[in-house]
Amino acid sequence: MDLQGIKLTWLGHSCFRIETPAGKSMIVDPWLTQNPMTPDEHKDQPAMDALLLTHGHFDHVGDAVALAKKYNPKVCGIYELCMWMQKKGAKQILPMNKGGSQMVNDVMVTMTHAEHSCGIQEDDGSIVYGGEACGYVLQFENGLKLYHAGDTCVFGDMHIIHELYDPDVALLPIGDHFTMSPREAAYACKLLRPKAVIPMHFGTFPLLKGTPGELRRMIDGMGIEIVEMRPGETIG
Repeated sequence: MDLQGIKLTWLGHSCFRIETPAGKSMIVDPWLTQNPMTPDEHKDQPAMDALLLTHGHFDHVGDAVALAKKYNPKVCGIYELCMWMQKKGAKQILPMNKGGSQMVNDVMVTMTHAEHSCGIQEDDGSIVYGGEACGYVLQFENGLKLYHAGDTCVFGDMHIIHELYDPDVALLPIGDHFTMSPREAAYACKLLRPKAVIPMHFGTFPLLKGTPGELRRMIDGMGIEIVEMRPGETIG
């Protein structure tokens, strides 16, 4: 899969580090220190220019506050989640909502729909409202478009994401139980029609039992490349 100079590193679960040809970097859904899939050598990340948050569950924002305080990146997410991040110490927030787009450094970020819950667990165990869950379409200066679905089930408007944005690469959850299984992800592939799919959000816990092999069998004949990454692996 040719990413045209973009470097994509899977850090386990739904967490990815993205580096653009111009040298800017962002981390999507930063859950690292307590993530059992993140290799030890990647748990302490170097500085990044932006954090991109799909929703407020612990396995997606677990290290967001610490990284925001340490490196002062721009923090992009749905309005309520950004307000929570600001309350926790983030100094540069870029709140937005579904259907909106904004430049985050050298990447055009469009927030898309996702079907999932979004409670944020506070230190005392209480759950606070974090806005709705979302996904993102990232359009890079070289024209490549990448869709990070976040946590979601399949939904029919994924076809609208195809028609409006036509992503080249889709990062899709396949673990089942809390998100799509390979069966639903295969239907999502039918709606999205990307050139390539990178499975994510599987294998982290025993409940997340979906596998890339199952997805590969289910989309055989669609002409879509399945790129099975290892935690810590960089492509591009």
